Parts: sequence; C-alpha cells; structure tokens
Amino acid sequence: MSDGAMDKLKGKGKEAVGKLTGDQRKEAEGKADQAKGGAKETAEGLGDRAKGVTDSLRRDDDK
Repeated sequence: MSDGAMDKLKGKGKEAVGKLTGDQRKEAEGKADQAKGGAKETAEGLGDRAKGVTDSLRRDDDK
C-alpha cells in the first residue's frame, strides 16, 4: 500500500472517530490527512508517467 493510500485510510479513520465523538478538530484532521494522501497519490502517478515517457524516449533513440 502506498504512502498516499495509507494517509487516506488514516484520515478516514480520524474523520469517523471525530464524527462519532463530536470532535470537530479530529474530523478536520481526518479530512486534511485524506487530502494529503490524495496529493501524494497524484504525485506518485505523475512520477510514474514521467518515468514512462523517459523510457519511451530512450527506446525511440535506440532505433
């Protein structure tokens, strides 16, 4: 499981606990963790795409 997915999961848990206990701060922390996880997943995806483009360009140079 990626760091981003872990942050999102942790955030969902915090948000749920915050809702159950009425702790608005914990709920907000959970939402923030989920947003951070989404950003990490996006960054990871962009890194993978960049690597794919680089690999593709290298293969084209070999021809």
